[in-house]
Amino acid sequence: MALLSIAPLAPRWCVHKSLVTSSKVKVVRRTMSTSIRMCQITTVSGEGVQRRIANHHSNLWDDNFIQSLSTPYGAISYHESAQKLIGEVKEMINSISVKDGELITPSNDLLMRLSIVDSIERLGIDRHFKSEIKSALDYVYSYWNEKGIGWGRDSVVADLNSTALGLRTLRLHGYPVSSDVLQHFKEQKGQFACSAIQTEGEIRSVLNLFRASQIAFPGEKVMEEAEVFSTKYLKEAILKLPVCGLSREISYVLEYGWHMNLPRLEARNYIDVFGQDPIYLTPNMKTQKLLELAKLEFNMFHSLQQQELKLLSRWWKDSGFSQMTFPRHRHVEYYTLASCIDSEPQHSSFRLGFAKIFHLATVLDDIYDTFGTMDELELFTAAVKRWHPSATEWLPEYMKGVYMVLYETVNEMAGEAEKSQGRDTLNYARNALEAYIDASMEEAKWIFSGFLPTFEEYLDNGKVSFGYTIGTLQPILTLGIPFPHHILQEIDFPSRLNDVACSILRLKGDVHTYQAERSRGEESSCISCYMEENPESTEEDAINHINSMVDKLLKELNWEYLRPDSNVPITSKKHAFDILRAFYHLYKYRDGYSVANYEIKNLVMTTVIEPVPL
Repeated sequence: MALLSIAPLAPRWCVHKSLVTSSKVKVVRRTMSTSIRMCQITTVSGEGVQRRIANHHSNLWDDNFIQSLSTPYGAISYHESAQKLIGEVKEMINSISVKDGELITPSNDLLMRLSIVDSIERLGIDRHFKSEIKSALDYVYSYWNEKGIGWGRDSVVADLNSTALGLRTLRLHGYPVSSDVLQHFKEQKGQFACSAIQTEGEIRSVLNLFRASQIAFPGEKVMEEAEVFSTKYLKEAILKLPVCGLSREISYVLEYGWHMNLPRLEARNYIDVFGQDPIYLTPNMKTQKLLELAKLEFNMFHSLQQQELKLLSRWWKDSGFSQMTFPRHRHVEYYTLASCIDSEPQHSSFRLGFAKIFHLATVLDDIYDTFGTMDELELFTAAVKRWHPSATEWLPEYMKGVYMVLYETVNEMAGEAEKSQGRDTLNYARNALEAYIDASMEEAKWIFSGFLPTFEEYLDNGKVSFGYTIGTLQPILTLGIPFPHHILQEIDFPSRLNDVACSILRLKGDVHTYQAERSRGEESSCISCYMEENPESTEEDAINHINSMVDKLLKELNWEYLRPDSNVPITSKKHAFDILRAFYHLYKYRDGYSVANYEIKNLVMTTVIEPVPL
């Protein structure tokens, strides 16, 4: 792939034209103050072609650095130690499941079971204990009633901590539990009750109430009330607590909630919390074995991550991407997200496929949004629909390389998916890719013409151009989980789960990207379209409106993912849901994959590059 040498020219003013469209589309006329934007124009050496460029920062992870990574945790001795610990933890869990003892009694057996399940999941080692977790939750659910549960099966009064933790855990595992149980923990005035003195036990109860409130379904007012109450309570409590395991746990949960939480990041944080707080380290329970296993598992997967990352970085370099100066190079960041939501050793194809597809989608996004000319974009769009190597004949040189890497990667992943699914899935991938390219082309036309669509038009197109569908579909088909056509229809486009996820990501993304995009002459965004339709509104009004939309959509997403009446098991929807969480995490503070040298760089270091001290 030819190196693109880019020499900036002096900026010039770009005037967007007002367009009069058919009667079915809104007539757009804007004042000079909103229609004039300063765009940076560049030229490509040897071509004499003027192009727009976004000046994103360069790749942060040099291939030589990636190839130099090493770790001892792939050695067989660590795997043998892990297997021994897995057996010991299973014995510990089974011992409390079959009989009462000194620490597990009829007065605390429900809370103890829930606490162990919760710790196993947060430490990232639950894949080893699926049957034990199901047995524990079946037991807890058998005692669940309209008022919730107490600490144990003999408890007369329901307990907030046990009920909140039970509501969250049971709902996440598909048990039909109602949030109405929380009504019983309100005082006469209809407010959640708390004592004048905040004890550690009460703080933990409210912490679990907050965690439960994050998985609210639409219309659950009591969950909204629980979130408001618990958020205020915990923010006040953390100011009074010394730095300890509990304060760190509260800080993490308040910062990431559920939708921005990444399982591997949570495991890394919870290892430290679990390791320093005495409440989790009861010697007679041998729960320290959980911590030992969690550290070993984290580091053994760290060894696998390094192997996979080396393969990915070599693919990036050999494919010619390292020579391209205009796109964002975020292959390492995408791999990090994939490994933060799936640490199953056998799912290498998912992690690598996710990173490759989303990296390609980002390169295409930069071509359609900024670098490509309209003539080039029309040629590339036609080539994608033709889907044959000969389609590169009419493409400019830089597009030929991109097209062939796209063609080879999509076909290669279709081959991996066929091994897993037992059928050819290439048409699914091609349909999703063509929809993505068409949506990107539509946005390019808006950019070049200065057209501002209606909010509805923009969002309908933007849900597709975000790229969630193309980046989700092929990787999940390699997982070894059967996805017959009727299940794909429930989790892929045009399912409601997919539509809600795409809406959330487009809306949330625009809140963090619209200013930078507008400065490049990309006028269309949820913000600008909303303000055009509501002339009296400010940018702050538009952002508040969009954030309100996102909050409502998150509850609908919870329902589509966890609804107990669904014919599709939660396990089949899990990766599609977790991919949304990964991208939602990117938008916590900023456009994290355009500006990846802050929080996301730290995420790479914490979850991929550095092991946890044993």
